[in-house]
Amino acid sequence: MSRSREEIFEKLVELLAPFNPEGKELHPDTEIAAELNIDSVGVMDFIMEVEDEFDIDIPLNVLSETHTMDDLVRVVAERIS
Repeated sequence: MSRSREEIFEKLVELLAPFNPEGKELHPDTEIAAELNIDSVGVMDFIMEVEDEFDIDIPLNVLSETHTMDDLVRVVAERIS
């Protein structure tokens, strides 16, 4: 099933909700770990949820270059297409 970048973004926002207790508004340029103060364990938990939701695998080398919401949308879109 193909999803638009907008749909992917909305789903990522939903998946990030438990890691965003202050309810910060998320934008494509939001730095995920830095702006939400998520530690490395939290980031890995979140990425595992993303992988499960989209039935994809995100290699660590790709993850290390993924910082913003837009980066993550791009990675997910590339993997599901």
